[in-house]
Amino acid sequence: MSSEAEIRKRKIYRVTFVGFVVNLVLSVLKLAAGIVGRSGAMVADAVHSFSDLATDVVVIAFARISAKPRDDGHDYGHGKYETLATIIISLALGIVGAGILAGSIRDIRIVVDGGLLPRPGLVALVAAGVSIVVKEILYRYTVREGRAVDSPSVVANAWHHRSDALSSLGTLVGIACAYFLGQKWRIADPIAALVVAVFIFKVAFDLVRTGLNELLERSLPADVEEEILRIVTADPEVCQPHNLRTRRIGAAIAVEVHVRMDGAMTVARSHALTVDIERRLRARFGEGTMIAIHVEPLK
Repeated sequence: MSSEAEIRKRKIYRVTFVGFVVNLVLSVLKLAAGIVGRSGAMVADAVHSFSDLATDVVVIAFARISAKPRDDGHDYGHGKYETLATIIISLALGIVGAGILAGSIRDIRIVVDGGLLPRPGLVALVAAGVSIVVKEILYRYTVREGRAVDSPSVVANAWHHRSDALSSLGTLVGIACAYFLGQKWRIADPIAALVVAVFIFKVAFDLVRTGLNELLERSLPADVEEEILRIVTADPEVCQPHNLRTRRIGAAIAVEVHVRMDGAMTVARSHALTVDIERRLRARFGEGTMIAIHVEPLK
């Protein structure tokens, strides 16, 4: 394993382990606050936090696999295992959103049918406020580290943290209305949860779309391909790039391109030019960039 891949793996482990510990402590505290404070919304919020623990485990497991070097059975490495982890996390987000949606609809129907929702305790209100602050801090830390190491699964996990913060925000609003404004306002809790579920579904959809695009070999964005072509033709002896093919493999990218050079050029010179192209591409997109350059005589 290269030193760069090892450093990246360690950073992913560190940020994910921090999230795991925070989620574990926060989940236990929120569950206790929900039970003591007689708040079904807080209990549901605690379950949401417990779901983050599962995604932390997924990220740690798949980061270890994706960091493995290429072998006889995986010529392009194991980067797409990380993409698979992103999709698993996005599906987990969708399931959590569906659970919140179902619970909020159930509580709304109770109120519409003339029933009463229980008045939550102050401890549940405080727990919701603490959860928002802690999870937002954890989101910002995780998304920053995920982007620094270019890890889609870590970024996806960061959004799972933010979905928990949004869930706690809805819980806070609902608990506050029920606690301070009386029985008629207790319907605000499930309504807020309903809004949160919509946001969670949006995040899940965006993440699963990104992951599927990678698994289905979608090309890199047009501006990135244009930058690749500029790098390829930086030397005037290299011209007319064509048949460019690009794709993302986990945190790395793959580039295949045909170029034309002077037909009278020596093989040694054309080889030196292609090596220089590879050096520039890897300097820009990372040492893990997979490059294939086909040289043709200039017409």
